[in-house]
Amino acid sequence: MRKLIRYMTRAALRMSPRKTHQCCLCEHDIGGFISYQGGWKAAPPLMKALEIVGSDLDHFTCPVCLSHDRERHLWLYLQASKLLGEMRGSHILHFAPERHLSAKIILQNPTNHIKADLYPTAPDIQKVDLLAIPFADASFDFVIANHVLEHVADDQKALTEIVRVLKPDGCAILQTPYAASLQHTWEDPGILSKQQRLFAYGQNDHVRLYGQDIFGRIAAAGLTPHIRQHTELLGEIDAYQQGVNPREPFMLFKKS
Repeated sequence: MRKLIRYMTRAALRMSPRKTHQCCLCEHDIGGFISYQGGWKAAPPLMKALEIVGSDLDHFTCPVCLSHDRERHLWLYLQASKLLGEMRGSHILHFAPERHLSAKIILQNPTNHIKADLYPTAPDIQKVDLLAIPFADASFDFVIANHVLEHVADDQKALTEIVRVLKPDGCAILQTPYAASLQHTWEDPGILSKQQRLFAYGQNDHVRLYGQDIFGRIAAAGLTPHIRQHTELLGEIDAYQQGVNPREPFMLFKKS
């Protein structure tokens, strides 16, 4: 029944005569986006109370191409920041590679675009552990990990590995949910079950909830923050129409 409802919802949004939204990845005009598990109103109470900055749960999935809001938002950020053009001829390591975003990046003709994941879902994705990246020092101009760090058991070790494989002045794009109202990142080894993680961190496969110290934590690993706000880069973009969260900044870091 759930699959049938989802199918009918997708069909209704694709065929709606009121094309109030647009997907920047597949470029289709649509009636709206599909919410994530009931949307913001169904989010865990703590997540709402802390006003976690992350995905747009109410406008999450494109009914045509099935892209998620965080994939669309990063695509818009890459274009607006001019980083997309810098990917031509570059070496890119892309963790948890989004299908549509990967295709757009490949069109920029990078010298190397390695798609990596701990649990590969396609033949062209290499099995790579972010805690032990099997590539030489200073191998990449870009490391992309879009909504990945909150899933990693030891984020400090992961950051050390990212810094190691980045070339000097290389860029790490590390979009991650966080709560600006929390002074310190919250993680507790006693929070183990999916239900506990859902209520504590906002999603059942997250292992921590970052606080306002997130930028300092990443900087301590050797990456200089170059954080850009949605209003700064995408002020002319209608976030509602595009199905992205205007509260989510562009989390760009550079290796000193």
